[in-house]
Amino acid sequence: MPYKVTPWYRRKRGTQVKTDYACQHTRSVVKHRTERKSSCKSVSQVQAQATEAMAEPAYTIPEFRQRTTEGTEEYQRVATNVSKGLSVIQEEIHRMRMVTKAQVDSLAIQREVKERMTKRTDWLDEIPKMPDFVLALRPHTVWEKTPIKLFCTVQGNPRPVVKWYKGGVPVDPLSAPGKYKIENKYGVHSLIISRCVVSDTAEYSAVATNPHGTATSMATVTVKRPAGGGELCHLGLVPHLTEIHPSKLEISLLDRFSISFGQEGGAISLMCTMVVVPDLPNVPPIAQWYRDDKLLKPSQLVEMFVGGGVARLTLPHLAKDDEGLYTLRIFTKDGTAEHSAYLFVSDAAPSAPGAPGAPMSVKAYDVNADYVLVAWKPPNTVNEAAITGYFVDRCEAGGDTWVQCNDAPVKVCKYPVHGLSVGHSYHFRVRAVNSAGISRPSRKSDKVTALDAAENERLQGKEEVIKIEGKYDIVIKDDDLEGYVTIPGEPTDLHASEVFKSYVVLSWKPPSPRGRAPLWYVIEKCIAGTGAWQRINTAVKLHSPRYPVFDLQDGHKYQFRVYSVNMYGSSEASAPSGPVQKVDEDGVPSAPGQVVATRNTKSSVFVQWEAPKVPKNLIGYYIDGRVVGAKEWFPCNHKPFRHNRFVVHGLTPGESYVFRVQAVNIFGLSDESQESSPIAVEPALGKGVEYATPSAPFGITMLSSDGSSITLAWKSPKHCGGSKVSAYYIDRRDADGLVWKEVNLEAVTERVCTVDNLTEGNFYEFKVQAANMAGVGVPSVPSAPMKCEAWNMEEPGPAYDLSFSEVRSHSLVILWKAPFYTGASAVTGYFVDMAKKGSSEFTTLNEEAVSHRYLQVSGLEEGETYVFRVRAVNTKGVGKASQVSEPVCARALPGTKEIEAGVDEETGDIFLSLEACEICEESKFVWSKNYKPIGDCPRVSVTSKGRTSRLTFTNPDKDDLGKYSVVVTDTDGVSASHTLTEDALNTMLELSHAIRHPVVPLKHGLNYEILEKGHVRFWLQAVKLSPSVSYRFIVNDKEVTSGEGQKISHDVATGVIQMTVDLFTRANEGTYTVQIHDGKAKTQSSLVLVGDVFKAALKEAEFQRKEHIRKQGPHFSEYLYFTIADDCTVMLACKVANVQKDTAFRWYKEEDEIVPETPPNVMSGACALPIPLFSRKDQGVYKAVLSDNRGKDTSTFDISGQAFDDIINAIAQIAGASASELVLQCTPEGIRLQCYMSYYTEEMKTVWKHKESKIASSEKMRIGGTAEMAWMQICDPTDKEKGNYSIEISDGVKTHTRTFDLSGQAYTDAYEEYLRLKAAAFAEKNRGRVVGGLPDVVTIMEEKSLSLTCTVWGEPTPEVTWFKNEQEVASNEHTKVTFDGGKFASLVINKVTPDDSGKYSINVRNKYGGEFVEITVSVYRHGEQIPEPKLGQAKTPTATPAATPAATPVPKSPAPPSKTPTPTPSKSQTPAPSMKSPTPASTPSSTPVPKSPTPSQRSPTPASSRGAKSPTPTRSIKSPTPPRK
Repeated sequence: MPYKVTPWYRRKRGTQVKTDYACQHTRSVVKHRTERKSSCKSVSQVQAQATEAMAEPAYTIPEFRQRTTEGTEEYQRVATNVSKGLSVIQEEIHRMRMVTKAQVDSLAIQREVKERMTKRTDWLDEIPKMPDFVLALRPHTVWEKTPIKLFCTVQGNPRPVVKWYKGGVPVDPLSAPGKYKIENKYGVHSLIISRCVVSDTAEYSAVATNPHGTATSMATVTVKRPAGGGELCHLGLVPHLTEIHPSKLEISLLDRFSISFGQEGGAISLMCTMVVVPDLPNVPPIAQWYRDDKLLKPSQLVEMFVGGGVARLTLPHLAKDDEGLYTLRIFTKDGTAEHSAYLFVSDAAPSAPGAPGAPMSVKAYDVNADYVLVAWKPPNTVNEAAITGYFVDRCEAGGDTWVQCNDAPVKVCKYPVHGLSVGHSYHFRVRAVNSAGISRPSRKSDKVTALDAAENERLQGKEEVIKIEGKYDIVIKDDDLEGYVTIPGEPTDLHASEVFKSYVVLSWKPPSPRGRAPLWYVIEKCIAGTGAWQRINTAVKLHSPRYPVFDLQDGHKYQFRVYSVNMYGSSEASAPSGPVQKVDEDGVPSAPGQVVATRNTKSSVFVQWEAPKVPKNLIGYYIDGRVVGAKEWFPCNHKPFRHNRFVVHGLTPGESYVFRVQAVNIFGLSDESQESSPIAVEPALGKGVEYATPSAPFGITMLSSDGSSITLAWKSPKHCGGSKVSAYYIDRRDADGLVWKEVNLEAVTERVCTVDNLTEGNFYEFKVQAANMAGVGVPSVPSAPMKCEAWNMEEPGPAYDLSFSEVRSHSLVILWKAPFYTGASAVTGYFVDMAKKGSSEFTTLNEEAVSHRYLQVSGLEEGETYVFRVRAVNTKGVGKASQVSEPVCARALPGTKEIEAGVDEETGDIFLSLEACEICEESKFVWSKNYKPIGDCPRVSVTSKGRTSRLTFTNPDKDDLGKYSVVVTDTDGVSASHTLTEDALNTMLELSHAIRHPVVPLKHGLNYEILEKGHVRFWLQAVKLSPSVSYRFIVNDKEVTSGEGQKISHDVATGVIQMTVDLFTRANEGTYTVQIHDGKAKTQSSLVLVGDVFKAALKEAEFQRKEHIRKQGPHFSEYLYFTIADDCTVMLACKVANVQKDTAFRWYKEEDEIVPETPPNVMSGACALPIPLFSRKDQGVYKAVLSDNRGKDTSTFDISGQAFDDIINAIAQIAGASASELVLQCTPEGIRLQCYMSYYTEEMKTVWKHKESKIASSEKMRIGGTAEMAWMQICDPTDKEKGNYSIEISDGVKTHTRTFDLSGQAYTDAYEEYLRLKAAAFAEKNRGRVVGGLPDVVTIMEEKSLSLTCTVWGEPTPEVTWFKNEQEVASNEHTKVTFDGGKFASLVINKVTPDDSGKYSINVRNKYGGEFVEITVSVYRHGEQIPEPKLGQAKTPTATPAATPAATPVPKSPAPPSKTPTPTPSKSQTPAPSMKSPTPASTPSSTPVPKSPTPSQRSPTPASSRGAKSPTPTRSIKSPTPPRK
């Protein structure tokens, strides 16, 4: 079989040096191969053996490959030279191996020497040593506007602290930002001054200090200005511009990019400004950008720019892939300048609420002809649902159409994508899936091209050119070495390279030899141990030695084998793979160990944790944070972080947080670690300020002097260095001297100190140093010279320690301390002066001196800077002004909050609270009342937690009123105040009492209501109830529980607590109480149910109980009520319910049944009783009764009193609206005015008026009416009755008025008509007539005597004539006619016979007229039945025979003569009493049959109630004036 030879310069070099034996072995192998290549015969033999072994037909060499004899010789010659050349190459390789071995040995020796030197250094570090400058400062002379770098190297143990001074004054980089830069790298201390100016000329010194001593190194810096002082004078330093390389430039970084925060889809720029010397436009610095120590290159996603003193990196399309530590590295003359800062990139808004963030770091591995393995990193899930899988998409390069590769989400962060087109380039992206939706897609991967790696290697190695001594070019072809192979060999090394739950990836090595023909593969599988092989890829030609298998069953082990196939045939099967089984995807790492958070800066925390015990191919970690007390977590990083320590940035200063960590691998996120302990975000010691020791005190001022001592005061350092300032040290020197002397060996804790042992008359300077736990800080600037002389002025000395509090946009509070020197008398007050910064014109703020040591200043201009001074006053005058204060700007700190007064919701304590906008570890809250520190006071207590401090009043009262203020130390002036007023205190006291004695608030107290069935519900409603509420009902001092007879319940939602009593009786009278306990709150509510209140409740309960029973049968749904019809008929109406067809309905008045003309229809649901012509006679109690076999119900309506008045008013409303205008009507008595209306009754409220004067009814003015009208009659009218008349009808709400003018011609005509009617009436009154006594019909037995007697009247006395059958009756023995006294007329028939039957009549007449009355007489024989009366007559018994032969009939009732021709209203007639006729002696008499009276048509009562029979029938009397209809 032929061998494949790879030239030496194409071989891969190993990192391990081979042994001599390996080198010799390699040389022999190469020699053996060379010998085989040098002989054409050997090659032919190998070809023959290969052909015979594969049993192929004999191969015939093509003509173009046949060589002539000369060609064969030339070939052998060349092959020999090639063999020699290969030997030379092998010797060179051996020589190089020996050299490499020597270098490796040298490196090993150097490494060991370095380790031993390190150990020696560690040993030397343990020896105490004072500072020593190994490399001292050297002087420099530079041109103006050029930078300079002073550096030195110092040694010492412990490591010295180096401080820089300019002319003896400490160099403060904060005083001139960008001007100075102090560095310390690897023991080299440097001071960089950018863009020097002439004033920078000075002596600079570096002072190194440790506990064992101090060392100083000094050097002079001279800055020169060239002649003319041009701006480009520094170019003289670089005369050869084109010869400067970028790495020779001097570069100093100035403004540097800080920690940055971005969001997916946004853009961000990281920029550093720098000073470049010389600054040449055509020679920019060399700048490199790194992300997580990986060099970045310009692309569409990364833009870089260097020039113009700026180095900028722009990321135009942010993704979470961009998160990491960014480093700018610039090559300078002294090496490199670097700066690093972290960039955080958060998730963009999710595609759907709750959807996960996008995956990241999508990369393609193991690229083959039709297969690629895509891998990515999972996103962090903090508050979202867990990720259930991922979708992988692909897109051909240059296109924008994305195709989803997997139908179901894959659960691991790897996915084999197959089915690619050979030679095509692709991009890939991934989307995460959870229960809420699908995430945004990740950033697309780099472009990959689908190519066969093995084929590509074979094609690239097709021709190899070897040069020997520069004379010969030898070309070796792999095809020649591989031979003429047609059928490929079998693949080898078949194994499963990826085994997961959802898929398995098979990998193998291509066959060798493989032949020139295109190659593909066939895969078979079988269940392990069965031997039943089954082909997998039946429809797809597989060109890559990789293939993912997805359809394996769980729980089975499989074996695989592969065939190589080309156009000539198939190889033998490869050796079967080992058993392969899908595994469960539970490979997430274990949870990380203990998480520890420590302070870092004022906005960051350093978090570190223990690695998980089971890492399982760990990718990195996700860190989550949470504010203490909050529920929501937030991500601290958005890309897996590889190390087990991390700095969390962007936190709120002073807030407290806890942290947790999750480990990440391709299977997802581990369980969360345990939470860290809470930590407040505050700077660690030495962080956030320049030094760990305090900054320098300032503002040294002289308070007094007695000639031998001077009392000093100063202000606290602006920065405490991270720990509390615990001591001050003072130095002094003579003003004309240079040597400083220590004043105090022991620490001074106060900021006032008296320096003794001074010489009177000398001038002294002082400086002060502050110390904390980190050491002694830098000294202050020397004070101004102070003369030691005794103060004997009578005025007070200066106030001192001016400070400011509550600085706002337009106001502030200035505070100071009393003068140390008071003068001749005590200080009585102070004046405060103010001036704008830079001005010497001070203005006194207070006209009168203030006795306290603070002043509220208002009316300031926002943003303006002011200075202040204070002057003390005593009885001798105004003293010396204090030292001018530090400038203060009238602007509140960002986020400033004011003091809040409140009441603790749990304890009820009254408190004042302040939340500071900034704070550090050593900050303290100092509370004051009226600007006097409170200290330890039993009336209040102060507690602080985080950024909040609370002052709680122990037992607040009026003594606690006043102005409270608080100052937060070690801040930039955080302070606030609050005035506690009496009203506010009283309000809070009430609230405090309510909280300490909590009461369950009630919307409604205990009350009761009567329910159906007579149940009584006792209830109350609270504003709010919790589910844990408890309560109890107490009745008459005895607790009752839910059980038989009562039910107790509550509803939390509505706050209702209730008890329902089923049977409410007299035993339930008493006091009801509900006691409620809800948490700490409680309340009770009582209801007294006794006496009349209880009786009313009991009555209502019994009524409702009866109502319930009543409604079980037929009942009234609406009881009796009245309505008025349009014709003023009163309707008593009611509504019924639960009725049946057999339900009876009856009406009653005063227990007498009323039968209406129209029977009531109960099935209609409503019944009504009409009462026409309503008047007072209709008063009474009406009753309706509803009954059937199920029960009975009754409704009553009492028409009397107010009910009667209401009905009359309702009638008056309708009648008044229908009233006509007044009509004139004349009568014999006088002139009558009539008003017609739908109905009138005298009970209506009507008023008649004459000329606006009310008319009372009298003999002169008569008032009356009928059913149709109301009238007013003027009797015997005279001219006095002329005028305007009106009638007013009132319905209780409205008055209806009608008028008539009775004057003029109207009166004349009426008066004449009255006289005429009066004469006619007189005639009617005096005419002859039968007053009464005659019956209409007489029935009598024969042989009886009949007497017809009547009373007659007339003036003059009338004449009387009797008739029988229209024939005048003459008086004789049988028939006797008499007329006694002109008053009684009689007709007596003795012993009547049937012949006497007939129609008798009497005619009574005088000169004014008369009357004709008829009587019918019927005679029947003895033994005959009494004849039936005529229709309309009542049956009467036969008259008893009289003792006399004559019978007297029942006379008619006398009727009074009518005064007017107009009849009275048709009211109910009252029957006349019966009058018995005289009974004749010994002869039977007869009784006439009376007529029944006819009921009035407008009778207001039913006919049945008016059906009483009249014993004396009425008779018809003709009236000369017909009645009005």
